[in-house]
Amino acid sequence: MPSRPPRVVALSTGGAAPGTTPSPCRRLCTLNVDDVCVGCGRMLADITRWTQMTEPEKQACVAAAQVRLDALRSRRV
Repeated sequence: MPSRPPRVVALSTGGAAPGTTPSPCRRLCTLNVDDVCVGCGRMLADITRWTQMTEPEKQACVAAAQVRLDALRSRRV
């Protein structure tokens, strides 16, 4: 499979309202070849859909993103 350079995506996350799940965005928006952000661990689809997600969806997204981010970091070691 040919590799492609990471894509840089600049998206505004805005501030989370009190009582809502804050975005895990760290402003290190670079997607790897699997469309996973190496800054926060979210998939491109998660990033673009964030503002339409329900609170339970956001919480699940953040949990899944952390698992992906941990996996990415363990591969770098």
